[in-house]
Amino acid sequence: MILNVICIVLVVLGIVFFVGGAVGIVRFPDFYTRMHAAGKGDTMSVFMVLIGLAVYQLSDFNLANLLIAGKIFFITIFIMWASPTSTHALIKAGLEEGQEVWTRKEKTDTEDTP
Repeated sequence: MILNVICIVLVVLGIVFFVGGAVGIVRFPDFYTRMHAAGKGDTMSVFMVLIGLAVYQLSDFNLANLLIAGKIFFITIFIMWASPTSTHALIKAGLEEGQEVWTRKEKTDTEDTP
């Protein structure tokens, strides 16, 4: 019973992080901030969901489920390594391609008058 609650909490938290990353991709103003949201949200959401699934597999403890949980753990480790690396490579490619960094434009006195 307690392991089921832990699994549900981890999966729901993973979905919350995924939705947060998706909102960041839509709302952020430029390529770099969008990639930041995608990289962080994707990595954390997949981590939480897969750990929740691994814990669920361990709720009925036997050798087959232990092997499945181990495979899920290794997939999680691979994603924790590959996702930030690929995000970094995409950002570096965008920088080399000439993607401009978003900067806040300051208001001048002439913009305030109608």
